[in-house]
Amino acid sequence: MTMREKIEEAAARYPDQRSAIMPALRIAQTEHGHLPGPVLEEVANILGVERIWVYELATFYTLFHTEPVGMFHLQLCDNVSCMLCRSEDLLRHLEEVLGIKKGETTPDRLFTLSTVECLGACEMAPVMQVGDDYHGDLDIARIDALLDRLRTEARQATGADLALAAPPGDYRHV
Repeated sequence: MTMREKIEEAAARYPDQRSAIMPALRIAQTEHGHLPGPVLEEVANILGVERIWVYELATFYTLFHTEPVGMFHLQLCDNVSCMLCRSEDLLRHLEEVLGIKKGETTPDRLFTLSTVECLGACEMAPVMQVGDDYHGDLDIARIDALLDRLRTEARQATGADLALAAPPGDYRHV
């Protein structure tokens, strides 16, 4: 099934095409790994909606990426509950062990490190989202174990899995 067909199928569930923008963006991002301008335009064209509506949602929500991200996008919460539980120390540790700063991607394109305003999981503070998974009650030892596990997953990944970490401008499925 093509991306267009998937978006059209998803859009059929909504009474208004504008309501289908978020599911369409999710489909497009799954297909392309991120949402560069041409992909946002394609989504708008498929749905028949204003491009600005698509752009607004793609740039507002942290689950959408207009720039390439690593195979594993580490999103550390830095809101009050997590901050009080020392998320700043975890951020410094992540920057040190990965050799990158917040907002950057490792040279091997395995990890992108970001902070997010709130993950809505204060009961697990400090918390970090990796892909669709939440990891809570974090400390340095748990962070190190998680990074080791993710590196092992990456080594076991097939070439198809690595397509998500394609270099900028590589629109494999357009």
